[in-house]
Amino acid sequence: MTSTTERTLILVKPDGVARGLSGEVLRRVEAKGYRLEAAELRTPDRHLLEEHYAEHAGKPFFEPLVEFMASGPVLAVVASGNRVIEGFRSLAGATDPTAAAPGTIRGDLGRTWDTAVTQNIVHGSDSLESAEREIALWFPAAARA
Repeated sequence: MTSTTERTLILVKPDGVARGLSGEVLRRVEAKGYRLEAAELRTPDRHLLEEHYAEHAGKPFFEPLVEFMASGPVLAVVASGNRVIEGFRSLAGATDPTAAAPGTIRGDLGRTWDTAVTQNIVHGSDSLESAEREIALWFPAAARA
């Protein structure tokens, strides 16, 4: 099997940051062998979040998701490594913490009484195209030309 080095955007959402889980998320990312290229703690504005979640505009969960993501600090991270997009999504687990397997971030750390679609600790890019677009939004200086 050939090595495919990729980059992805990982977000520790406001619930993860508020619960002090950023370090545990980063520990798991690094333990998996991925490299951290950039990290910044910030509270995103509505404009950034509307661009980030543009594909979900008009869906019932869009507004609550944007409001939640703007509600507090988010740890934004660019990570790289062999098949990091697929690998991090596997590491994150299913979107719904109740359905997420033990050993995954959401399975171990997610709380079932939180709103599963929004308050599920982390976000990870779902494709090469999404990763490039998302990294350019959150880290313009780190985007590849």
